[in-house]
Order: sequence, then C-alpha cells, then structure tokens
Amino acid sequence: MTALPVSEAGLDDAPMTLADGLFRDRVVLVSGGGSGIGKATAWMMARLGAKVAICGRTAERLLGVETAFRDRGWPLLAQTCDIRDEQAVESLFDAVEARFGLPNILVNNAGGQFALAADKITPKGWRAVIETNLTGTWLMMQTAAQRWIAASRGGVVVNVTAANERGMPGIAHSSAARAGVVNASRTAAVEWAPYGIRINCLAPGLVDSGGLSVYPPEARAGFHRANPQRSVGHPWDMAQIIGFLASDSARYVTGATLTADGGGALWGDLWTIERPVFFSDTQQEAADHVS
Repeated sequence: MTALPVSEAGLDDAPMTLADGLFRDRVVLVSGGGSGIGKATAWMMARLGAKVAICGRTAERLLGVETAFRDRGWPLLAQTCDIRDEQAVESLFDAVEARFGLPNILVNNAGGQFALAADKITPKGWRAVIETNLTGTWLMMQTAAQRWIAASRGGVVVNVTAANERGMPGIAHSSAARAGVVNASRTAAVEWAPYGIRINCLAPGLVDSGGLSVYPPEARAGFHRANPQRSVGHPWDMAQIIGFLASDSARYVTGATLTADGGGALWGDLWTIERPVFFSDTQQEAADHVS
C-alpha cells in the first residue's frame, strides 16, 4: 500500500474524499490534537472550513500546530488540558465557547498506554491508563452533552478507541479502557438520542502516528502479522473516517463502532510486547510434529 505523507506539507496536500466546505461555520474540539490522529483531524477540519480547538498535555506540540494554523490563516484555539481533571475540562469548554461558541463536534482522541505484560502492570500504572483513556474520555463527552442539552441543541461525538475485539496482548489496561469507552458510547447514544446527540467510535488498528517506536523492537518485528494487508494505517486515513462520522452524511449512524484495522479483526496476530515462545512459529511446528 502507498504510504500517505504525515508531514505538515503532506497534510496540506493529502487527498480529500470529503466535500469542500463540509464543516464551514462548525466548531470542532479535538483532544490530543498536537500530534498523530488528532493533529491530522484538526488539519482536515480546518481545510474543510471549521473553527478548530485542540487540547493536549504537551504545550510544545500545541504551539507547533498553533503556529502552522496561523501561517495558513486558519482560526485555532490551543489549550493544555488534563482531561482527567473535571475543572480543567470545564475550563477548556469555557475557553472554546468564549472564542468560537459552543462546539458542534467533539473528537475524543487523547489517550495513551505503555506496553507491559499483564502480570507486571502495577495498580498505579493500571489506574493511570484507565483514568486517561476511559475517565478522561467520559468527562469530555459528558461535559459536551450537558452543555448541548442545556442549550437545547444537538451535537456529535466521535471517540477514538482501538481495535481490540480479540484483546490486545501487551496493553491489557488500554484494552479494558477502550472497551469501556465503546460501551459507554453505546449507552449514552441511546440516552442522549432525544436531545439530538450522536455518538460513534472509531477503532483503529496499527497507525503510524509517530508513536510506534515506543514498542520494543521484538514486537515491532512482528507488526507485519497484524492484518492481512500487512500494513499500518496513517493518521490521514483515520481523520477522514472521523470526518465522515462527524458529518451530516452519518446522521443515521449512532452508537456504532467503525473498525479500521486493515482486516486485523478477521486475520492477524498483534503483540505489543515480545511474543512468548509458546506462540512462536517454532513452537507451533514442534507441537504439530508431536501430534
């Protein structure tokens, strides 16, 4: 498969499947907008006419996006925010409303994990990942919904989770959190439907968003087994799917999870830590020989 460029110049020129001006006069808030899928999504929304706000924990990354947007004449609000903190989330929404008005679209992309065998994850490490990926996402979507309901208007939430139908060896904490987001989204999609609020999830597989190097070399050596395409996705791929889910074209879609993993849910074997010998090809050949 042909790799899409992920540089800023590449994001300017990346092919667009969505209509020009699709999000004109819309206000879009993207968490984790300083890099990877979040940055690509912010870029795409700006190219399609939206007023964009981004948040993240790293001020340097946000500043880089802010500078790039200013050079292109695109409106942007960039604010650091710990999405695990209720007051920080409220302050973020206050700032967006003061600058652009109440967001029409919330893209929950912020999250993180570290690769470690399940028996070695400490309670502190478990809580840190759950708080960011699950609690943080929930606080953002609940805050958006409360404000939309109070204003008697609808809105759209797209939650970026992860393709984990068969589990995620090496990141059990993240697997649990992402599954929680999917089920919370399904539940809220029903409860908030009377208010005109749609909620959907995008579950990416391996995406080359600049963070794959955090995984051990032994794991990366096996990433080609992750899906039948023997490839990784790119942030722009995910951004355009998010754009569809956030658009009026998906007005009849809510409570759904769209998986974009190159077919990994059908065929693939992904480990984010070194694959145990028990699951190696050599071990399987020996077992077949014995049987």
